[in-house]
Amino acid sequence: MKRFVFAALFCLSLSACAQSTDPATPTAAKPVATVKEPSFAAGTPEARVRDALRALNPRIQVESIDKAPIPGFREVIAGGQVIWVSDDGKYLFQGDLLDIAARKDLGDEAMAKVRRQVLATLPEADRIVFAPAGATKHTVVVLTDVECGYCRKFHTDIAEYNKRGIRVEYLAFPRAGIGSPDYRKMVAVWCAPDRRKALTDAKNDRAVQQAACPRSPVDMQYNAGLRMGLEGTPMILTLDGHQLGGYLPPDTLLERLDALAKDKKAG
Repeated sequence: MKRFVFAALFCLSLSACAQSTDPATPTAAKPVATVKEPSFAAGTPEARVRDALRALNPRIQVESIDKAPIPGFREVIAGGQVIWVSDDGKYLFQGDLLDIAARKDLGDEAMAKVRRQVLATLPEADRIVFAPAGATKHTVVVLTDVECGYCRKFHTDIAEYNKRGIRVEYLAFPRAGIGSPDYRKMVAVWCAPDRRKALTDAKNDRAVQQAACPRSPVDMQYNAGLRMGLEGTPMILTLDGHQLGGYLPPDTLLERLDALAKDKKAG
């Protein structure tokens, strides 16, 4: 989704990545979690950039506008994506921005910062955790859906991830949208007395009874996924907000996490 021209995305619902794949049963779009937009003094580059984006779509929620690492541009986070807009508001580009010397994707670094902030708002008590019996080497946060094939495949190997010292903290992301049958299943899972068992049952097509639940965290986690730029499930994140991709086999995920830890230590 991030490869689309950003202006074209303004014509779509901000929750388009979560729409049902069945066009016969559309789900009403829900807005991205409320974002308090920053205010800027009139005439500043930030104000010009904000006004230019609102000219494209008055409903766009801008999360942040900061100095870009290239002169004459601002780095913008909006709709779970990173874009760069010129200080005069005339030009916009989207795509990978690479720091050649540091060998870093600066867009990914910017989104990692946003994801870190969003993850900090999601209590650990609201996550479904599968932890190693022994020492934990790494922790990942996984946005999951009970109907997604690769989410089910990932969960089938949950014991193998744990054996390798990987702690998995699940967040809910019903791809079909809030209010859909998929969403109702996930609410039942997160409201169950034993969430771990309920999640395993749901991913194996076993019924999960709806329990009394005054507050479900599914809505909050779903909207958080949109803010974090989710493009598909599963979405595997490190605790510092870096995205590792979709489904990864246990050994591959361990190798990726070990390499990140080594790079972080070296840096």
